[in-house]
Amino acid sequence: MSEGLAIADLLQEPFMQRALLGGLLTGALGGLLGSFAVLRQLSFFSDALGHSALVGITVGILLGLNPTLVLIPFAVVFALVVNRLVERSALPTDALLNIVYSSSLALAVVALSFVRSYKGGIQHLLFGDILGVSWLDLGLIAALLAVAMGYLALTRRDQILLTLDEPLALSRGVVVPLHRLLFIVLLAVVVAVSIKAVGVLLISAFVVIPACASRLVSDHFNGYVLLASGLGALCAVSGLLLSGMFDLPSGPSVVIVQLLAFLGGLGVSSVRVSVARG
Repeated sequence: MSEGLAIADLLQEPFMQRALLGGLLTGALGGLLGSFAVLRQLSFFSDALGHSALVGITVGILLGLNPTLVLIPFAVVFALVVNRLVERSALPTDALLNIVYSSSLALAVVALSFVRSYKGGIQHLLFGDILGVSWLDLGLIAALLAVAMGYLALTRRDQILLTLDEPLALSRGVVVPLHRLLFIVLLAVVVAVSIKAVGVLLISAFVVIPACASRLVSDHFNGYVLLASGLGALCAVSGLLLSGMFDLPSGPSVVIVQLLAFLGGLGVSSVRVSVARG
């Protein structure tokens, strides 16, 4: 009963209402794009982009600008440059992204050494502060979710072909380079907008874990995408409630719930395999 009262009290707080709505939107957005990113082997790209975003944030701080305003164009330019490097380089994609990941993090740490103070707190940059999201942030995330849903719905056939069989997509007339570029740019903007709520170190979890959990239990593509988005939203809300009830960090709490969901999916998948073999 005390926990029920605690939840009721939490839901009456405006900051918690904004946080839950932010978690719902961010989780759904991460799961939606993550379902495509995982199958297209772009999981590490989101991680590299998240860590590299710290460079953009630091540049904004040093210039005295709003880090979010700097981060969005930085993320888009970074995504375009990395996409070009991947296309032109003979190196394996994961090796190239590892170089970008490590060097960007090193540059960010060096740049942060010149920041004497930051009112937002470095810890909030690393692990997020979803309890501090504003209505403006929520509007931006909601608009981005609408754009992502609209783009993926209007190009549904092309997206499925590109995700499941790129050579077949080319043979069917799908403009693969354009769709690949648009998706990467969209993913970059999502990462940039979500950094404030999720944090640099945890952003890839929001993209990857719900999608992987959904992949374990889904047999059809449409169900996989919808489940990944719904699971992302559900885990975010559950993690935030857990965080508020027990006074835990919000971002890590959400990721722990996501991990539990993944382990649950792994268990369901193992049972289904055992039943099928038996």
